[in-house]
Formats: sequence, C-alpha cells, structure tokens
Amino acid sequence: MPNKHYRVDRLAQEIKREVDDILLKRIRDPRVQGVTITGVDVTGDLQQATIYYSILSDKASDGEKTQAGLDKATGMIRSILGGRLNIFKTPEISFKRDPSIAYGNRIDQLLNELHQKDHEF
Repeated sequence: MPNKHYRVDRLAQEIKREVDDILLKRIRDPRVQGVTITGVDVTGDLQQATIYYSILSDKASDGEKTQAGLDKATGMIRSILGGRLNIFKTPEISFKRDPSIAYGNRIDQLLNELHQKDHEF
C-alpha cells in the first residue's frame, strides 16, 4: 500500500507548513514566539497528528511556558488548519517538544567542554 504512506507523508508535510504559517501569522501569544516546527507524525488512519517543535532556550521554565502556550492555542490552530487542509476530517493535534534537538545541543555542549579541556593542558 505505497499510496497510503504517500498520503500520510503528504499530510504531515502540509500540516508542518501550515502550522508554521499559523504560528507566525495568526497566534499572538508571546509564549509561542520563536517556536520552530521540526516534524509531524500522522497516524495511518489520519486521525491524530503529533507536531514536534523546538525552541532556542533550554531552560525548563521556558519549555513549560511554550508548551502551555501551544496547548492553549491547539483548538484555534486545529480550527484554522481545518479550513486550509483539503481533507474530510481534520486530525486531532498535539504538540510535543522535539527531544532530538535538546539531545543534539547537549552533545555539542559536551564536545565544547572537552575541546576546552584539551586546550588547558
């Protein structure tokens, strides 16, 4: 069933593009400024979409504020998305911080620390 995978992937790309645009142009909540959508996972039945995001800050309090802002805006985002997507039923959406970004940042930080220690000797 390659056609089904194609639909899921295409919908995920569309959602990513549209949510990026909605966050930039329609959501005024300062807690969600600077959010980057890194990816979207859509279930095979197209009923659920998990939207992954990253923020520049790695402070836990900033992460919590951003998540709260996104949670509050979810209904509005889904409603706008429903008008833009050319599908019968808009999937339920949820936002989740992309763990791979923080993981990559932590690796960079550790490598920098090692590099600095090499120069001290």
